[in-house]
Amino acid sequence: MKKEIMLKVIGTQKNTEGEENTIELTTEGTIYTKKDNTYIVYKESEISGMEGTTTSLKIEDDKKITMKRYGQTTSSLVFEKDKINKSDYSTAYGDFEIEIMTGFLDIDIKEEKQKSKIEIKYHLVIPAFTESENRLLVTF
Repeated sequence: MKKEIMLKVIGTQKNTEGEENTIELTTEGTIYTKKDNTYIVYKESEISGMEGTTTSLKIEDDKKITMKRYGQTTSSLVFEKDKINKSDYSTAYGDFEIEIMTGFLDIDIKEEKQKSKIEIKYHLVIPAFTESENRLLVTF
């Protein structure tokens, strides 16, 4: 059964020079369970720089999250603690191959799906372009 929820998404990125950038988005979304996996789906906005993009979080066994984005930005990012995952990231500025090393993954989804949170801390590398430490916090 799908349930409408209010989400707060906070993304923080710190580059190798120590400059930090935080984006905060509050939006409506949907949460549902399908084949033992939990899905959270929401639309990005102008604030996140990805207006016209839908984000889907697939949570598997409280150990793995796959973030898929469709629309203006297209990507499929996999977060698993202490694992490096590579994927393609397509933007209006071009396509990139990225590497993600997840150092921290906390999934706390309550049965009633309220007062729940997902927190991911990860190291992101776009070879020959940029590197950053990132934190994604989703509460609902």
